[in-house]
Amino acid sequence: MNITDQVNSYRERIVTTRRDLHRIPELGFREKKTGTYVADYLKKEGLRVATGIARTGVTATLETGRPGPTLLVRADMDALPIHEATGLPFASEHPGVMHACGHDGHTAMALVTASVMNRLKDRIGGNIKFVFQPAEEGPGGAKPMIDAGVMDDPRVDYALGCHIWPDIPEGTIGIRAGALMAAMFSFDITIKGRGGHGALPHQCVDALDVGCQVVAALQRIVSRQMNPLRPTVVTVGRFRAGTAFNVIPETARLSGTARTFEPDTWRRWPDIIETVVKGVCDSMGAGYEATFEQGYPPTINDAGMAERMTRIAGEVVGLDRVVVPDPTLGGEDMSFFLEKAAGCYFCLGAGNDAYAGIHSPRFDFSEDILITGVETYCRAALDLLENP
Repeated sequence: MNITDQVNSYRERIVTTRRDLHRIPELGFREKKTGTYVADYLKKEGLRVATGIARTGVTATLETGRPGPTLLVRADMDALPIHEATGLPFASEHPGVMHACGHDGHTAMALVTASVMNRLKDRIGGNIKFVFQPAEEGPGGAKPMIDAGVMDDPRVDYALGCHIWPDIPEGTIGIRAGALMAAMFSFDITIKGRGGHGALPHQCVDALDVGCQVVAALQRIVSRQMNPLRPTVVTVGRFRAGTAFNVIPETARLSGTARTFEPDTWRRWPDIIETVVKGVCDSMGAGYEATFEQGYPPTINDAGMAERMTRIAGEVVGLDRVVVPDPTLGGEDMSFFLEKAAGCYFCLGAGNDAYAGIHSPRFDFSEDILITGVETYCRAALDLLENP
């Protein structure tokens, strides 16, 4: 059989696998049932399996016994704290937790790719390392897995991953060289004023008022400090202050996120934001405390790998169905793997008017796209390991 027929012979298995996983969603670093399911599947394939990496991560290595590079195929396993409202017969069995971002599909594709490539391993040299990571939705499982050594023994040369992507049409594959997803950064700020009676503002330092000024000043970072030709965003998503209508609050707490495609700006966010907060608080007689979480770096595809994957994707769906997706200010910790090896994170088109978008309680996708993803992975593995 040719590669397309080989992959299509697994159509029923990939649907079953995806549905099995969809029923048992688990939050980040709690993927015990999912990790067990993944490990059992891979052990049956005869791969070298390791479990408990970064708490709940799983790896499996397909070894050919012949010299050649090592390809990493990455899938994320975690779900979201969302109560599912799809009404599917295989809906979540865990109340309040749902696979609403396609990670059940990502994991199923990587598992079935392992099955197909295990049958085809006589055609390749080197190794394929399948990495099933926890906690992509936060706080992040990729870096702890890398710190635990998943890029070594054998050393990884290439890295591939994909995301089910409702922003491009079903039946397409999206590949973008360079930055695809933004660097993430989050902050928590506590404004410290002096509380008192609402009728006596001159005796107080109104933390709520100071907080409002901080929010306004943070918004001006983008409009006045950043290059307008390079997308950047600062969002304050939470603001809490006050306990009664006639009490000037002593404290105000706000939290938010900043996104950029520029690694240098990502590294400088703590200094940029603290300078603004300190300036406002000093001018209004308030104090503050600030904590920062650097988050994920930008997801940047290697230009050579993106070009190679464009050709490979064209063999699967036709070059006219390979598109360049718009970059997004969303974040993704596949970025850590792409910092360590030449790689490409591609988008698997799922756009269809019948389905809601990601992170919706009604999110779903056509399972036909999973076969497209598996064939893309398999053709890439053959291309990279037959002709390194």
